[in-house]
Amino acid sequence: MRGLLFALALPLSSVGAAHAQTFTTANGVKPVLELIRPQWIAIRPYEGQDLLYMTTLLTYRCGIEQIRFSYNGGDLQVWEGEPCYRDEASPMALKMDTHVPYAVAPLDSLQTVTINLLFDDGTTMEHSYLRKDVQID
Repeated sequence: MRGLLFALALPLSSVGAAHAQTFTTANGVKPVLELIRPQWIAIRPYEGQDLLYMTTLLTYRCGIEQIRFSYNGGDLQVWEGEPCYRDEASPMALKMDTHVPYAVAPLDSLQTVTINLLFDDGTTMEHSYLRKDVQID
């Protein structure tokens, strides 16, 4: 019986590892990002400033070559975020040791936000948000 349990557990763990790998390329993350496009970001007023959270978007960063964002129609800036941990069991995990999943701006200054993604296959995806649609309290 002990051998049977080990034999059954091995394929299940292999499936889990293979499933995680499907989200480390553009082909894996683009369909998910398309479905959750309205939830890529959130704006939260906090302690006298606006926090632009990219937590949901960053969860799928492994297939993204570059995350670019702009406020209120300004120039696109490059998000310098946490890397993808391709050699680890959970490549999309956010460790937050050296990076935070948000940008800081003056209170009430974020009226519109545009996110532009450059994928590892050279394609792009973009979405613009109104503050009222993504603000959380």
